[in-house]
Amino acid sequence: MTTSASRFGAIPEAAVDTAAGHLRDTLTIAIEHRPPHAALIVYDTRTDLNRALTEAYRRAAPDARFIDFDATTPDAVLALFDQLHAGDLVVLVQSTSFRMDAYRIRIELFKRGLKVIEHVHLSRMPGAQGLHYIDSLAYDPAYYRGVGHALKQRIDRAQHGMVDTGNGERLVFASPFEAAKLNIGDYSGMTNIGGQFPLGEVFTEAQDLEAVSGRARIHVFGDTKFLVNRPATPLTIIVDQGRVVGTENSTPEFDNMLAIIREHEGEVWLRELGFGMNRAFSRERMVDDIGTYERMCGIHLSLGAKHGVYTKPQLKRKDARYHIDVFAVTEGVYLDDQRVYQDGAWRLA
Repeated sequence: MTTSASRFGAIPEAAVDTAAGHLRDTLTIAIEHRPPHAALIVYDTRTDLNRALTEAYRRAAPDARFIDFDATTPDAVLALFDQLHAGDLVVLVQSTSFRMDAYRIRIELFKRGLKVIEHVHLSRMPGAQGLHYIDSLAYDPAYYRGVGHALKQRIDRAQHGMVDTGNGERLVFASPFEAAKLNIGDYSGMTNIGGQFPLGEVFTEAQDLEAVSGRARIHVFGDTKFLVNRPATPLTIIVDQGRVVGTENSTPEFDNMLAIIREHEGEVWLRELGFGMNRAFSRERMVDDIGTYERMCGIHLSLGAKHGVYTKPQLKRKDARYHIDVFAVTEGVYLDDQRVYQDGAWRLA
């Protein structure tokens, strides 16, 4: 017995139904989109995943207006934006990233008081990776809001922390942390509603960057094309006073990344401490787009002086060029000596 091929290529019809359910939950619970507010979905059809997600939105938001970006002009899309009112929703389903000259779409839409859901660089997640992406869109409010807020509370009151990356390699944060930021689908008290999907992250950094030292095993890093690079075996970064001063078991690609940062910034700072929460991604279950994989359940760090959220007196924003995500082998995470991550999950009971 044979089955007919899906009209979405590598994405079976059942997965589109699953995606529609996830998006319905996101629209209802996280974004709180409801009548009389309008919704505009701007999409392209260049990949299987684009077509599948667009169809999922047709099922989840049947009253929305749909526009094919490739079948119209940027001016026509901008004219549709002009027809929307504060509280309306714009969804962007993009194989790469829609370009409208100097128009920064999400930022400009937020300025108008619009809600925004942005799916970006879907072409970087071909084949079965599209199924992982669909799974990552599941919205469990009890998990995201419960664990997310609990993590923020622990981070904000912690005086120090430590990441155990296995094989005796530990990265120590001998400093309190900056106020943690949430990307958990809870926008209460926030100016903007929405952002880049999937959800699932709490992030911070040390108040005193120079109080970060130790060693961390890295199993994935972002390359110069913003794609996941996974060495055959984890490499180790050596951190002293907040800077990467050496490596072990490195690769030419990682060495090149560090060289690029040093060429422009002089040294390699370690900044972001990201607590990824999305259970659709793991060390074994990956997607190629680094901005999506960043939500992986576990710890990620950033290399380079750039971090748009927090300012530091010794780092001038105009000189900071790089923010390279690297993913630590996460055996354990400790805040004030209390373990909050174990066996692949956050433990905050």
